[in-house]
Amino acid sequence: MKFVLSSKIFRATVTEANLKYEGSITIDTRLCEAAGLWIGEKVMVVSNTSGARLETYVIPGKAGSGVVCMNGAAAHLIKKGEEIIIMGFILSDKPITPKIVFVDANNKINAVKSV
Repeated sequence: MKFVLSSKIFRATVTEANLKYEGSITIDTRLCEAAGLWIGEKVMVVSNTSGARLETYVIPGKAGSGVVCMNGAAAHLIKKGEEIIIMGFILSDKPITPKIVFVDANNKINAVKSV
């Protein structure tokens, strides 16, 4: 068994950073659905802007809002306006085809591809 990439939201823009929240990343539910991410799923978040990397879990954001909000302590590492990649992984005994969601600067879906 290996952990392999199952989902990716590529080059999303962080729209908010909320230090006072308990922790996690809020993601527009349309983006979650397109990528196949589940609410509560563990994700890795990588900043293309700062190089910061962290793991957290997904909480739902308003559908169609484009919200991508870093919550809690993660907001110290990745801030509003940064460009990020959000990745979900699955434990599998065989290769899988991940879904990659490409978004524009407002986190609206440009394309969804399986690679």
